Amino acid sequence: MTVRELDAAGIHDPALRAAYARCRTLNARHGKTYFLATRLLPVDRRPAVHALYGFARWADDIVDDLDSTATAGERARALLALEAQLEEGLRRDRATEPVIRALSDTVRRYGIDHRHFTDFLASMRSDLTVGGYASYEELGRYMHGSAAVIGLQMLPVLGTAGPREEAAPHAAALGVAFQLTNFLRDVGEDLDRGRLYLPAELLAAYGVDRERFEWSRRTGARDGRITDVLRAAASHNRAVYRDALPGIAMLAPVSRPCIRTAFVLYSGILDAIEADGYAVLHRRAVVPRRRRAVVALDGLVRAVAVRGVRRRRGAAGAGAYVTGPVRRRTADAAVPVREEAV
Repeated sequence: MTVRELDAAGIHDPALRAAYARCRTLNARHGKTYFLATRLLPVDRRPAVHALYGFARWADDIVDDLDSTATAGERARALLALEAQLEEGLRRDRATEPVIRALSDTVRRYGIDHRHFTDFLASMRSDLTVGGYASYEELGRYMHGSAAVIGLQMLPVLGTAGPREEAAPHAAALGVAFQLTNFLRDVGEDLDRGRLYLPAELLAAYGVDRERFEWSRRTGARDGRITDVLRAAASHNRAVYRDALPGIAMLAPVSRPCIRTAFVLYSGILDAIEADGYAVLHRRAVVPRRRRAVVALDGLVRAVAVRGVRRRRGAAGAGAYVTGPVRRRTADAAVPVREEAV
């Protein structure tokens, strides 16, 4: 966390500054796409985003770290301890753990609904006992807590150009779209954890089952029916991105370049998966560095332009956007993003 970001956000207490710095480190280590996009936000909003994602990454590590030797029972106890610490931070303002302290400060500053964190931890707990889902409907109930609420947590920080409740469904959809992309990219690693986030009804529609996926992961052999399942999952994922897309224009203009960049980069993972022949059971698909650089540069140009307009309009113009309580089309864009006026 840079001194400039912390100063701009009005975070002056040394212990609290160190807590936010810890969250920034977690976000940078685990979420390269999110971290890159966050750099396009105004400096005063970046610490809050790092706190939200830092907490999510920390909880996710408890559940998913393949390098950990912790048993399921030990992971469950760690989640319970985390929930108790969160309770102390959110309701009693007594957090001592740095990540919880930064998160609690962000929640208070932006008036974020505590239920989003309750729902999130419920989904994290289910990962310790649930290894698969029968249908997209069943998976959707899990993803409400694991993904949709992340978008809803972010919305007060990003700000909206109109009523927040109108943007909320699109923010939730974007969280789900990002996670569906993770599920597709990481299907092999998730099988190693004993989980498959592709619904059984989808597999059955193409004449395969979970055992066939595990066979392919174990042997390295390919099956055209598995490729068909993965292709169908990617198509479903793109439809969710389309549902989320109108929400970008509903955000405060200063936040649009950040979310647009995350949208293009993350949906671009689907292009990388397709280009690699849907070989996700055997290797991870990645967006080429050149493409990431092009998209990031485009986002930076947009961010600078918006901030220039904001400065010219003065503080009065900035007040028109709802925050806390008190495309141009590019050649390699995965999903067309319409031009937003600034």
